[in-house]
Amino acid sequence: MTRGAPFRIGAHVREALRAARPVVALESTVITHGLPRPRNLEAALRLERVVEAAGAVPATVGVLDGEVVVGLARDELERLATASAEKASLWNLAAVVARRGCAGTTVATTLWAAERAGIDVFATGGLGGVHDAPFDESADLAALARHSVLTVCAGPKSILDVPATLERLETAGVPVVGYRSDRLAGFLVPTTDLPLPARVDTPDEAAAVLQAQRGLGLSSGVVLSNPVSSGLSREELDGLRQRAEAELRSRGVRGRDATPFLLAELARISEGRTVEVNTRLLEENAALAAQVAAAYRRLAAGARPVGGRA
Repeated sequence: MTRGAPFRIGAHVREALRAARPVVALESTVITHGLPRPRNLEAALRLERVVEAAGAVPATVGVLDGEVVVGLARDELERLATASAEKASLWNLAAVVARRGCAGTTVATTLWAAERAGIDVFATGGLGGVHDAPFDESADLAALARHSVLTVCAGPKSILDVPATLERLETAGVPVVGYRSDRLAGFLVPTTDLPLPARVDTPDEAAAVLQAQRGLGLSSGVVLSNPVSSGLSREELDGLRQRAEAELRSRGVRGRDATPFLLAELARISEGRTVEVNTRLLEENAALAAQVAAAYRRLAAGARPVGGRA
């Protein structure tokens, strides 16, 4: 691989794509920034097993020595889990690559990599979005509007201004579809009180939305909002969030550092309960993403393309 093309698709993923098998992209910030060692590697391997058990090929994305890899091998996952790694979003990816760094990929970068590799479906935990105070807006939102991939998530992260985040997605033309729910998923709580304009009840119906989106020539992806099966109560989350935000203000944390700080603080003051919920929703999203990816492959194989990549 030359320095002019620092992008590689892992052999197992390349083979699956060539054979038109379902593939699910997975981000790697859960490895580099989400959990302490060795739980980070254990969680990453467990998510890959969940995808495989549900009938798809996992493609965890990461940056190693300045090379974006779509489909890290086991030894590469182990290396990333122990490396002094950065967090690569689209605004700093080129700089990380130029200095031959190692990094976990955010939602935004994983979406870009998935589309470039030809992967249809991506599974994550919660989306980045809009913070109310101090103001900060995640690059995830622009990436969702730009890359034609279906993202399975449990809604925007609970520390965000969720109504504003949903409004930004609507303004950007990103369809947010509820999975077996008419309301937006609430990340650490199963659902919010925010209604969604569309709902699907099967992986096949979700796949049909992505096919229609591409067939119409619409450039944005699709967000599939999947409520966690068992989460915190709204009252409990509100109390935890107030305490975490008070600590954020007292420490003067701002901008891109706000999200990781708040998530870590929620984990600390909840004595690990938020981590348990986050782990659960990650696995549930990975399983659903595999089912949607398989459904999309069946749909694409059996239908005449009407446009886009379907």
